[in-house]
Amino acid sequence: MYSVLFTLIAITCTTFSLLAQKPSVPMKDVRGFKEKLVNMTQKVSTIESDFVQEKNLSVLSNKIISKGHFCYKKDNNIRWEYQQPYRYLIIISNGKIFVRDDNAQKQYDIQSNKMFQEMNNFISGCIQGDILHNDRDFTISYFEDERHYFVSLVPRAESMRNMLNEVQIWFSRTDFTVTRINMVEPGGDYTNIAFSNKKLNTDIPAEKFNFK
Repeated sequence: MYSVLFTLIAITCTTFSLLAQKPSVPMKDVRGFKEKLVNMTQKVSTIESDFVQEKNLSVLSNKIISKGHFCYKKDNNIRWEYQQPYRYLIIISNGKIFVRDDNAQKQYDIQSNKMFQEMNNFISGCIQGDILHNDRDFTISYFEDERHYFVSLVPRAESMRNMLNEVQIWFSRTDFTVTRINMVEPGGDYTNIAFSNKKLNTDIPAEKFNFK
């Protein structure tokens, strides 16, 4: 279940190659970047996007490639739907996490588990841009190039570092939405997700976030 939650981080933060180099030039105006990011998130009520996920495991010779569709609606309603090569659905809404595949479905109460709470707060912080103000829980570094702003978040708590070494987020310089996110695990395995065909402030029916 925790692997599902780490995958959900990727939603929040939209080419597709981990081999693309990270920007190495320190960001010139971090404060201005944060302000513009917050201003953008305050104006966005819904987000829709396609995604491609690349999972690299050291025990496998080939990467695992998945594709699907993502929806977000204020406040903290998330639908993460894998469509290829298998179908898998994750919904976060009203303090609950709902997971369904072809064989079964499960529902979890976020408040029932401290890790669920921490990961949900992390997800919400990414969506709202608040995560970049959280120097208490993360060591945050800022870089940029001609196309992207790049942010690296390294967890301070040992309990978190045992599962997640670093979260790398690429933001578009044009609209401050996330173009790509990479989650690096302690052993070197990683999950890289690229988002495309983004649509902001569309009318997403509330039924998309029902547990049915």
